[in-house]
Amino acid sequence: MKICIFGASSNNIDPTYIAGTEILSETLAKRGHTLIFGGGANGLMGAMARGFTKGGGYIIGVAPRFFDLPGVLYQQCDEFVYPDSMRDRKKFMEDNADAFIVVPGGIGTYEEFFEVVTLKQLARHAKPIVLYNLNGFFDKLVALIRSDTETGFIRPQTEELFEVTADMNEAIALTEAGEMDIEQIRFYD
Repeated sequence: MKICIFGASSNNIDPTYIAGTEILSETLAKRGHTLIFGGGANGLMGAMARGFTKGGGYIIGVAPRFFDLPGVLYQQCDEFVYPDSMRDRKKFMEDNADAFIVVPGGIGTYEEFFEVVTLKQLARHAKPIVLYNLNGFFDKLVALIRSDTETGFIRPQTEELFEVTADMNEAIALTEAGEMDIEQIRFYD
């Protein structure tokens, strides 16, 4: 299975996030999965890549050429795709992944998460989306989504489109469960 993992590119974070992401990634690699990711060498992106390298997994990095600067991209990718833009980068990852795991990150990570959830809501895909809630990182995001659901800005069914767990084994199981039946996805007006 090709698993796209979205996450932070910054090293200026609590090291427990880096360790947790690296262990998750190594475990996924040992289970025979392929990593598709933003190609970064630092932060949780670097942790993903190092974990897959340790686990003997195949790694596909995806980043526009303007990121190809010393120390920015992970040099041990098995394959590297250089799309023309950030938009094309996301499209490649979305089109080629069988599932998505979101680990803690910043604005770019949130944007990637919301895009794949929106596309799923619109029935453009039925792939698993898992928020790996290390150290409760996504608790406030989940609370925001629930609050916006209560006020009518987000449909209640939206929470059915992704899973949230702090347990690594559960995150893997939810990811490996595969696509939903497209009929389960509600079409929205």
